[in-house]
Amino acid sequence: MRGRDQTFLADLIGPEDKAIEAVVSRYQRVAPAVTRLARSLSDNPNLRVRLGSESAASADEVVCDPRIFQAAYHRNAPVTPDEVALASALHEVMHLVSTNLDEMKPLPDGWPIEGDVAEGVEIDLLTALERTERPVAEIIFFSLEDGRQEAQGLSMYPGARSVLEDLYLSSLSQAISKSGALSQFVLGCFLLTGGYVEREVLERRFEARAAVAIDDATEHCRLAAETTDPWYVAQLALELEAIARTHGLITEVPDTATKSQRKLAEDENAEKAASGVDAVRLTSPIVSDSDSYQDTKRAAESRSGLSDRRGASDIAGDESTDQLLRVSQAPEVFLPTGQSGKLLVTAIPHSFSAFSKEGLESIEAAAKRWGVAQRKVSGELFPLFAANQRRGLRSGFDQGDVSPHAALFIGAGLYQRLYERRAARTRRRYAVSLLVDASASMLSPGRGHGPGTSWAMPAALLGAWTMARLCDELQIDFEIALFNRGFAAKPEDTEDSFRRARSAATAGLRQTQGTAADRLTSTVNHYMVKPFDRRWRDAQHALAGLFFTAAEPRKAAASARRSGGSAPPVSLFERAANVDEFNVIHAAERMGRLGADVRLLMVLADGMTRGSMDSLAKSVSSVEAGGTTVIGIGIGDHTVDDAYQRHEVVEEPDQLTKAMVDGTRSALRRGLAMSGLDSWWARTPQFLVKEKSSA
Repeated sequence: MRGRDQTFLADLIGPEDKAIEAVVSRYQRVAPAVTRLARSLSDNPNLRVRLGSESAASADEVVCDPRIFQAAYHRNAPVTPDEVALASALHEVMHLVSTNLDEMKPLPDGWPIEGDVAEGVEIDLLTALERTERPVAEIIFFSLEDGRQEAQGLSMYPGARSVLEDLYLSSLSQAISKSGALSQFVLGCFLLTGGYVEREVLERRFEARAAVAIDDATEHCRLAAETTDPWYVAQLALELEAIARTHGLITEVPDTATKSQRKLAEDENAEKAASGVDAVRLTSPIVSDSDSYQDTKRAAESRSGLSDRRGASDIAGDESTDQLLRVSQAPEVFLPTGQSGKLLVTAIPHSFSAFSKEGLESIEAAAKRWGVAQRKVSGELFPLFAANQRRGLRSGFDQGDVSPHAALFIGAGLYQRLYERRAARTRRRYAVSLLVDASASMLSPGRGHGPGTSWAMPAALLGAWTMARLCDELQIDFEIALFNRGFAAKPEDTEDSFRRARSAATAGLRQTQGTAADRLTSTVNHYMVKPFDRRWRDAQHALAGLFFTAAEPRKAAASARRSGGSAPPVSLFERAANVDEFNVIHAAERMGRLGADVRLLMVLADGMTRGSMDSLAKSVSSVEAGGTTVIGIGIGDHTVDDAYQRHEVVEEPDQLTKAMVDGTRSALRRGLAMSGLDSWWARTPQFLVKEKSSA
């Protein structure tokens, strides 16, 4: 009976936590423990445990189907989600490692084989069971083998065993109520072999015929739990099938029945036998039935060539599983409204550098056409920042060096001040982040006076280039990121590999995840072009290539068609709805971790978020309250008026670039002026004035 202090899994976990990516994410947290178990059971220190779209087992690796873990979350048991994650993963890997039914042996004496088998001829276990033409015995065998492996393989993990017991017993009442005597008998054999329940408990709850039969079967279940030989388990299964027949649990076929009628009746008995145990145990394909065992083994053979290659993208050799892992490992972003969502953060594909030469030429031409200066863009800010940096360097005597003002102190007789330690920081730190909408609408024609012009993305990237030059000249931290929604490209992708991966992942996820496939393939993406911790010179080639792709989309697409194996994935700019607020929050969190005193976040988009305007506005307000200045620039769209406290709408490309650079300059200038650093060099430090007057 459920205790007052027990909380059922159904009470703890919501529908979003049962989604496949959430399940895989939980598995990733327990993966090291699962791998250790697998290596211990197999006595193979190099065994690899992977996730794949099909379960598979071989000598060098095991592949787990994450849908098996997901099924465990639909149980209604007094356990926590983390307990289910660990127990179900250990359970599946244990079966994959422990199950080997391919050993060839001569047929044991007394087996009821149909037809003649030459004496001494070796045969595999499943073929021998099939030759008996007793499908109920096969169902009993796999139930016994399942319970035996759990009792022995998880003996060193009592916590996982207790979780399995809770999962099984929570389903027991419903399974018994919907089962007949034969189904109850097979279920009882599984539970007794696994050691999950006492025989007396089953006898009180089973039908009379099943209760009497399970009493006769108790010794067989004990022997099955102790043996290590699957052939002996099969022998016990045949004897248990005979016990079931003796007690009238199996429908007998008249002697006058045809062969097809006999087979139909046996299959019907097998279906009844399996219904109860399948409703209780956690299904593992390799110990489910003969066909599933063969499929699992074949899957290992067909995938071994691919999965033996190292690298995250080769996990189980399946693009759909790779995408599933990427989504499950993506960071969870929490909005101030209480909502949350996955944000797939990755580096922009390196292959965009292939267009860097054309991009640099396009940047120079666009800068002249739109009147954007590209030489010494820091302007009047440079002397302020240079002075600020020089002032900061004077704090070297904080570490015990002689003060740079030693001569003044000696002249005033203040020898104790020669090694004075300053208490306050003298150099402010700055950080600038630019987020650019990278949806296909930013490349669409019709913006501007000329027919077919596409200036939104090029102007934004020219502004990013100019802003990067500004920040690099001033030696302050900055980053540039693009955001969109669609299938996410990998850093190593080219046009060909991106298209192949997108097609394969979409097809595979539709087959395995149904309607959830769209959510898993059309993700909210955050592409890092120039991170804070990367030098500008390392990122400028990729940004130049992006500019060429945006400024000359037809030429870039034609080049990608001609040489897709080396050209960048220009197809990543999809027509999909962005969710701006997740990107804003994530970028602000990154800047917050830098510890900068002055932080500027600039967001550039040509339309409203497809999340929620209220969520975006509250996210911007939350970021502003944390000390970051947020500027929203709308391209021909006044959505920014409602979402951003500081905003500007532009209608021409030169206005866009100027707004970006001017916004950055004004924010940095305001940061300098906050503590009077814009004119500090014109004043004498206060402590010097006091010391002079006292002298």
